[in-house]
Amino acid sequence: MKLTVVGGGSTYTPELVDGFARLRDTLPVGELVLMDPAEDRLALVGGLARRILARQDHPGRITTTTDLDEAVDGADAVLLQLRVGGQAARQQDETWPLECGCVGQETTGAGGLAKALRTVPVVLDIADRVRRTNPRAWIIDFTNPVGIVTRALLQAGHKAIGLCNVAIGLQRTFARLLDVAPTDLHLDHVGLNHLTWETAVRLGGPEGEDVLPKLLTAHGDTIATDLRLPRPLLDTLGTIPSYYLRYYYAHDEVVRDLRTKPSRAAEVADMERRLLEMYANPALDEKPDLLAERGGAYYSEAAVDLAASLLGNTGTPYQVVNTHNNGTLPFLPDDAVIEVQAAVSAKGASPLPVRPVDPLYAGLMANVTAYEHLALEAALHGGRDRVFRALLAHPLVGQYEYAETLTDRLVAHNREHLAWA
Repeated sequence: MKLTVVGGGSTYTPELVDGFARLRDTLPVGELVLMDPAEDRLALVGGLARRILARQDHPGRITTTTDLDEAVDGADAVLLQLRVGGQAARQQDETWPLECGCVGQETTGAGGLAKALRTVPVVLDIADRVRRTNPRAWIIDFTNPVGIVTRALLQAGHKAIGLCNVAIGLQRTFARLLDVAPTDLHLDHVGLNHLTWETAVRLGGPEGEDVLPKLLTAHGDTIATDLRLPRPLLDTLGTIPSYYLRYYYAHDEVVRDLRTKPSRAAEVADMERRLLEMYANPALDEKPDLLAERGGAYYSEAAVDLAASLLGNTGTPYQVVNTHNNGTLPFLPDDAVIEVQAAVSAKGASPLPVRPVDPLYAGLMANVTAYEHLALEAALHGGRDRVFRALLAHPLVGQYEYAETLTDRLVAHNREHLAWA
């Protein structure tokens, strides 16, 4: 089996390689191709990747290349984890929105739109080349904003599915608090990418006992601290939102916080520098502890499980993925991309039935879905007016004066990545 990682020079990659090595019975990879245009990073990451496989006696081989067509040729699945513009663009995404009093974040709000505009055309070009070379290959998107990027891929007819690590991270957290195995827990996870709620936590499967009330009673303070949301809010909701909901439920507080400390982009850039120095050490043959602070916890496990199911092997029966709505949430268009539990096989993802959604959540989902539609229109066709419309529709922007100013700043900071600008 051949898998290709586009963006293989990412400092995330050793986490992924470690997962492939540990979970070889789930996904027997014969060749893992790391593709990246940055040769210097690729050499460091590829070297460590080979040492990780050797340490764990994995029989597969690591190939590195800067040639995309060579990388995807014959691949059974292509995993996308790229960042157009690198950390420098992320730093911009997280700073100029704050100048207007709006959240500066790389996947949501104005910064998230900027990332989508840079990313969608690049991803679609990659996907077209995958389809020409190997039309049967699955495209697994881990590139943010996952919902918009996956929608672009599916709208263009690609064999694609989106993946995020939020659900698997929460599953592991809840399992630890409840002192059970993660595989014993099934989450009723519903929403859009980075806009999700756990409406039930079930022991034993989709029809198992809902232990969410017990979880909130016994461990609500711990969960609230992790989410940086007040415990009374969780008690009122009776659900557990993802930590991205803090940008909506505590927007002004988040803006104040972000204005008083270094950006996450700056922290990550420093961390990446240190990680790459570690990767250069020929004695290092395992992922360093520092990588856990980089983000993407349990990314490798989620990716291996999903790839195993899509390629007809031994993935778990149900997984949280990003895929077409197709009536699962009746208040959203069929072509919206939602993030829910699904049965995953070589035929793709079939969302499980979702219990009726509280209007408190359904309304916000519908609003953000409309924004994502407009964001994709802007990414595909360009134009200042389309960018303005998307920003005006976003619940974290909304006011026309903010939308006007943010539009100008987005274009100014991203001109080199926007062909139409």
